[in-house]
Amino acid sequence: MEQRTTQRIKTITEFHRSRGLEPPEHPMISVVDYNSVKRPADIGEVNWMLDFYMISLKIGINGQLKYGQQAYDFDEGTMFFIAPHQVFRIEADTDSQTEKSGWMLLIHPDFLWNTSLAKTIKQYDFFGYSVNEALFLSHKEEKMINGIIENIQQEYHAAIDKFSQNIIISHIETLLNYSERFYERQFITRKIINHKTLDRLEDLLSRYFKNNDLVSTGLPTVQWVADELHVSSNYLSRLLKTLTGQSTQQIIHDKLIEKAKEKLSVTDLSISEIAYELGFEHPQSFTKLFKSKTNLSPVEFRSSFNK
Repeated sequence: MEQRTTQRIKTITEFHRSRGLEPPEHPMISVVDYNSVKRPADIGEVNWMLDFYMISLKIGINGQLKYGQQAYDFDEGTMFFIAPHQVFRIEADTDSQTEKSGWMLLIHPDFLWNTSLAKTIKQYDFFGYSVNEALFLSHKEEKMINGIIENIQQEYHAAIDKFSQNIIISHIETLLNYSERFYERQFITRKIINHKTLDRLEDLLSRYFKNNDLVSTGLPTVQWVADELHVSSNYLSRLLKTLTGQSTQQIIHDKLIEKAKEKLSVTDLSISEIAYELGFEHPQSFTKLFKSKTNLSPVEFRSSFNK
């Protein structure tokens, strides 16, 4: 397996210097025009890690940005979100002559200190998404987001006063809230792709519960399911909540209950034996989950089925 070193960039000033840019006007926040960015010679040879947030809109970048085995081609305008200390990699197409455009908003966590956003920013799931789960903007949405970025730029270009930080923070919160709304819209409008993910999930869990020895393997975890579907666990749970009203964990439990009902109705195994075969260490845990899902205990279900 190919080993790559990880290059860590600790400050926004260091980022500017590494990309051939003038020093930032503010050390804790910066909006960078992609047209001004110079690619490092080793950009595709190393992994990158930032100590600050990056929110980006890219158009015509001609390359791929990867998390692990996941990749996204920048052949149209998309937004993506990277939190501090996430590792990513860029594979640039150096031969392409397409004009690149867009921007990067860089925010150091210290800029958020002692504001409400310092806590709430961690609640935005999309900072945990992979790049192949990027946000696709309509022309109207892109115009709205660009307007917010212009407001941020105007504020930190102006003379800094005691109101500056709060005003910029307010603009960032507006940007994040609109992004959350647009992601919600994307889950709904990209129905074909999203329902294919649901079909793959159904098939994956059906095969797992049919073929796996749950005594030795245990229940599938949310992370395992997400890895098998090549999406991040945050994205999968948000997608499923939007389309089905259930989390990934709830859907796993539903599949488990289906298997339990099958064993209760067609075998003479005891409740303890069924619980053990389904990967439970304690029959009481199995009984509690079964009753929460069916409003019947395993014994009551078996009795009602055999009437």
